[in-house]
Amino acid sequence: MEISQSTDPCTPFRTRTSSASIASSAPPGCDLVTVPARQGLEAVDILRRGAGDGVGPVLHDDGCDTLGFLVPPGTAAAWDVPGSTCTETNGRGLSLAVPDPAPPVEGSDWLLPPGDADLATDPAVLRAALGEAARLIEAADNRR
Repeated sequence: MEISQSTDPCTPFRTRTSSASIASSAPPGCDLVTVPARQGLEAVDILRRGAGDGVGPVLHDDGCDTLGFLVPPGTAAAWDVPGSTCTETNGRGLSLAVPDPAPPVEGSDWLLPPGDADLATDPAVLRAALGEAARLIEAADNRR
């Protein structure tokens, strides 16, 4: 199947801007970057204010302890940001059907659901936003 631009939030960035041949039997997959809620909310604000690539779908747990950013598959292999984890999902449990996608993990909900958010968050952009968020939080905590 030939496409010119994907609407799948987990399509790798390198295939979104050019035509790609995608096997119809290949399951969609995203990796999930999980961070503490305070840092994640700050990063969402940074990403939404920034020019260029925005923030993709974001999950939060019911206890509001963590946020999860959907990123393209393969991100987990090279993710090394302190204070966060990146889990390879291979599409397990991810139901991103628009308009009402079910959260992929019981006890979680969408902060920014697919359809309301951009495609999966670019890992390099997320890495920079998380770093900036950590510096802002450290500066705020040191003022107390």
